[in-house]
Amino acid sequence: MIYDYIIIGAGIAGLNAARLLPKNKRVLILCKMSTWNSNTFWAQGGIASAVDKSDIPTHIKDTLEAGANYNNLEAVELLSSESIPTIKEIIEAGMIFDKNVDGNLAYTKEAAHSRNRILHAQGDATGREIHLFLLEHCPHEIVTQAVVCDLLIQDDICYGVQYFSSEYEQKVAFAHNTIIASGGVGSLYKYHTNSTANAGEIHGIIAEKNISLKDMEMTQFHPTVLKGTSFARKPLLSEALRGEGAFIVDENNKRFLFDYHPSGELAPRDIVSRAIFDYNKKTGLGIFLSFKNFEKKAFKQRFPNIYENIKDLGYELPFENVPISPAFHYCMGGIEVALNGLVKNFKNLYAIGEVACNGVHGANRLASNSLLEGLVFSRIAVNKSLEVDFKIDKQNYKKEIKEYIRNKEIDKDIKDDLRRTMWESAGIVRTKKELKDALNKIESYLLLDVGRLLYLRLLTAKTILKASLQREKSLGAHFIKED
Repeated sequence: MIYDYIIIGAGIAGLNAARLLPKNKRVLILCKMSTWNSNTFWAQGGIASAVDKSDIPTHIKDTLEAGANYNNLEAVELLSSESIPTIKEIIEAGMIFDKNVDGNLAYTKEAAHSRNRILHAQGDATGREIHLFLLEHCPHEIVTQAVVCDLLIQDDICYGVQYFSSEYEQKVAFAHNTIIASGGVGSLYKYHTNSTANAGEIHGIIAEKNISLKDMEMTQFHPTVLKGTSFARKPLLSEALRGEGAFIVDENNKRFLFDYHPSGELAPRDIVSRAIFDYNKKTGLGIFLSFKNFEKKAFKQRFPNIYENIKDLGYELPFENVPISPAFHYCMGGIEVALNGLVKNFKNLYAIGEVACNGVHGANRLASNSLLEGLVFSRIAVNKSLEVDFKIDKQNYKKEIKEYIRNKEIDKDIKDDLRRTMWESAGIVRTKKELKDALNKIESYLLLDVGRLLYLRLLTAKTILKASLQREKSLGAHFIKED
């Protein structure tokens, strides 16, 4: 059997693509873990959109400024101009966003946005609500616990995928079109906000095939995650909190961020993250998020999930300051694609969402543009693929399909060291020496007989380190200082 489409990933980009594909198409969605274990599900703040046509130039300007003007202007213009019809379409399909007392959409503000343009759902559960909506409206087959370990590629055509269906079983599926929507690379880092499913194996396959990965040095660190928990995935304290009045202080209640940027807490994420990192290193003082501008009832209503999650960890909001630190959050780089989602030089391989790079985010993503990107560019890619209607001939694929070993005994210690190395060497502040030392270490690990998944993670880490070394001057989220 040949599928019409294989979609790798079940987050916002993959599920929206699936929703928009006709029901009569044979579609297979491969989900690495359970369906809820995606970055989309955990997204709190909201989804950005131009409020109306007059706001499009301002949304473009804000996106470019946050991205250090390294963005692909055409991609930014497309994102913003398409935001209005895209949001209109999903609302008409049944997605419910929060409204104000007048019954109009309730737009809120986040850092580096010059006006209120963030839509939210169920307060601070926007990602979860969109994710559930997309799952409910998915008419196609979803296979969970399916870990892609190879792409069947020959002569600029993707014939399908190979995936682990269990620890020891592998399967192959052929398709006329393959859409990669596998998300980012957060689990390569010791501290991150991502789903544990996001470990960058797909980027590793792309690197192995010598397909272009772009801007892999551009990694964003969220400034405000709860510090002190024992697990790698840190509880996120949404950008929307600061957009609506929370602020950052040291243990003496000094608001030090204005020493670094005139916008203080509302400066772009890369600036706030580096300021926290630098201030803590210089002073040794703890850093906290203060909620004292909020009234309890209003806070619980606007941020119900954050309130409950933080309460479970022992903090009573909005009365207590909570300790914070930055953590890895988002990868602006990824598989190089055209604006229609086609992977560079390919006829039937698409990449959408965080795994892709069309330049829309530049050197630093503007808050809440990621959910929008997933909706906008999945729609464009689906339309392009239906227009082209490419068909493979399975008999033309002549390459050997290898048998891989998923995990090996030596993997765990190396995985742990990989995550520590990436956090310390390719983190918020980088030096050439640390990057070179880390690259040498990764190269030595790649010579060992490791499992397939770790091997792919190591390849992805290598691309981030090499790209970071090649960009010798700081830009946006990539901050490199003299040794």
